[in-house]
Amino acid sequence: MTAAGKIGDWAFKAFTAGLGAATIYLTATFSINVYRGLNWHNAQTKAEKEGILEKAESGSADQNAEQS
Repeated sequence: MTAAGKIGDWAFKAFTAGLGAATIYLTATFSINVYRGLNWHNAQTKAEKEGILEKAESGSADQNAEQS
């Protein structure tokens, strides 16, 4: 095998390893973001059921009306 062939092989291996590392990183961060998104959604649903969001929204609407 020539020197150019070995360099090409090493370049391909490095490129493939980089793609593998990027895939693992993106999979991990995607999974974390899905987990955080589901937690956020569950918190919003819980707050909505307890009426916290409605009170906060009506309170800010009342404050805006008073300021006008």
